[in-house]
Amino acid sequence: MKRSDYAAIVERALGEDLSDIGDVTTQAVVPEGTMARGEFVARSPGVVAGLDVAGYAFTVVDPSLVFEASASDGDRVDSGATLAVVEGTARSILTAERTALNLIGRMSGVATETARLVDAVEGTGALISDTRKTMPGLRILDKYAVKMGGGVNHRTGLYDAVIIKDNHIVAAGDIAKAVAKARASVGPDVMVEVEVESLDQLAEVVGTDADRVLLDNMDLATLRQAVKMTNDTIVTEASGGVTLETVRAIAQTGVGIISVGWITHSPPQLDIGLDFAS
Repeated sequence: MKRSDYAAIVERALGEDLSDIGDVTTQAVVPEGTMARGEFVARSPGVVAGLDVAGYAFTVVDPSLVFEASASDGDRVDSGATLAVVEGTARSILTAERTALNLIGRMSGVATETARLVDAVEGTGALISDTRKTMPGLRILDKYAVKMGGGVNHRTGLYDAVIIKDNHIVAAGDIAKAVAKARASVGPDVMVEVEVESLDQLAEVVGTDADRVLLDNMDLATLRQAVKMTNDTIVTEASGGVTLETVRAIAQTGVGIISVGWITHSPPQLDIGLDFAS
């Protein structure tokens, strides 16, 4: 991920925290010129993501700060592991601290939960995918974190792939018409996917120019039947009711992709702290 991908996000987050006044606590309590060395420490095990993003927060506040990572995005770390060190004026470090921790904590939380799902389906051939259920304004960070956890990205937005859902089908007339219109509009190189809720709807998709079918909220027996119906002529994606407890059984039905919304719309943060050396 390039700095240009996340710079505006970090700058906006700092602006939200500091307004045009700054860190009144630090300005009042910490003597000007005080130097400090802070360590980013994982307080629970997980997968790291967002080190460059966190580092940039310090650069924006004070370009003289030195941020050095001792881990890499995608690394699995134990509790107590040092992830990075930042050195420079204490005032500047404290001013950027919360923004940096918010971003790296969220991104590492997304990566960690993704990795847990990926581990759970190991050996089945199924891929774990994100969805568009991301935090508004943070989508590029969320999707990057999913990749760091070993998952794959679904479409980035409404602009780069077609997913025909129930209301699209109603408005178009039927599934075959919706797929034909979509393919004629976007051409052969853009993915066209159809969301279905029953095997009857799936039968309407098979034989069309759709690339993928999203099997929404189907039980395991129905998923197995759906995979047989497609006979490897179309990529199958399961969605709905996916948890760490259910994901392996879903994968064992033979679906190619399992999409999971909660890894980005409500991920637990990975507990990461910034500790000053005494």
